[in-house]
Amino acid sequence: MSLQVEKLEKNMAKLTIEVGAEELEKAIQSAYQKQKSKISIPGFRKGKVPRQIIEKMYGKEIFYEDAVNELIPDAYEKALDECEEDIVSSPQIDVTQIEAGKPFIFTATVALKPEVKLGKYKGVKVDKIDIDVTDDEINEVVERERDNNARNIAVEDRPVKDGDMTMIDFEGFVDGVAFEGGKGEDYPLTIGSGAFIPGFEEQLVGAELGKEVEVNVTFPEDYHADNLKGKAAVFKCTVKEIKEKELPDVDDEFASEVSEFDTLAEYKESIKKDLEEKKAKEAKDAKEDAVIDAIIEASEMDIPDAMIETQQKQMVDEFAQRISMQGLSMEQYLQFTGTNYNQMVEQVKPQAEKRIKSRLVLEAVAAAENLEVTDEEYDKEIEVMAEAYQMDVDKVKEMLGEREAKNIRKDLLVRKAADFVVENAKESKKKEKASE
Repeated sequence: MSLQVEKLEKNMAKLTIEVGAEELEKAIQSAYQKQKSKISIPGFRKGKVPRQIIEKMYGKEIFYEDAVNELIPDAYEKALDECEEDIVSSPQIDVTQIEAGKPFIFTATVALKPEVKLGKYKGVKVDKIDIDVTDDEINEVVERERDNNARNIAVEDRPVKDGDMTMIDFEGFVDGVAFEGGKGEDYPLTIGSGAFIPGFEEQLVGAELGKEVEVNVTFPEDYHADNLKGKAAVFKCTVKEIKEKELPDVDDEFASEVSEFDTLAEYKESIKKDLEEKKAKEAKDAKEDAVIDAIIEASEMDIPDAMIETQQKQMVDEFAQRISMQGLSMEQYLQFTGTNYNQMVEQVKPQAEKRIKSRLVLEAVAAAENLEVTDEEYDKEIEVMAEAYQMDVDKVKEMLGEREAKNIRKDLLVRKAADFVVENAKESKKKEKASE
């Protein structure tokens, strides 16, 4: 195999890859062996037709497509290993020569990693994020847990009030005529939930058990049923059941039931600690994003469209892998959301550009600061991977090819550059505008 690289405009390149005639012949023969059992020619048993006869009847090109599909992946991989350029996109393949007895030649048009003119990256000013935890935030967590542990108590000695959980029978009428879909029995409805059209639930406040009440409403102009849009309606409703929440007292007993702590004070202190850790992480992530955004804004780079397109497709494929782990196929997701693959690819374009720019400037920072990944740092990352996959460390190292290992080191270097710029950033109070 031989390789020629031609630089093109806008950080693109054309790789011309030549595969020997002998390799092409092997691929054609392999294609023949795979296809011969499917070809029927009078006078020959199926699967016994000589290749020369098939090529004479259908043309020598009959096996070219399968031969090309067999040759290109391996030849392109070898070209990547040989090429000294940093290729950052999927290839656009074009076959330029395929003929038995001659070398097989194809081109791969690819994007090359663009150069970055790095702007200011040390001492970047960003807003300081408040991570103090207030009593209100602690109490909000307590109230949520209190609500989760509430009991629903049946009520029989009073009418409906806001917040009650009811069970109702209802039937709707427009101009005195019952309409389709307007009737329900034993329907659970929490008053104030907004589950019904505006004005419906409010009119049930004060209704008594077992007594029919009339609810007068007007359907919204944007209602989903055309025959009801903007129409006035009367619902005859009967409340069959009323329940209210009984919230537990917030005391030591409550704390011991919902947590591992014996006292309310200890429980609240643990909530405070959890909130502080959460806020600290969120603040760190937000600071990193703000710093990187500022560096991107101060830097210059010409990103090839092919690089962005490759990143877009990669992000959608990553999403497909994540939802597949939850038992949902990409086809099902697209059907449920009423979208298609190309629309998803277009939707992630802004995130794809941001991801590319972030990585490029961080790689440039790593180069400018001569940052390096030590063998110890690499080994530690492999240990984390081994633990995640429940595999032996040596086995993980065996499975990683040279290119995969190199990519892991690159990822670690980018992470180290991110830590560097964050550590060297300057924080100002949020009311102050960040400036150079």
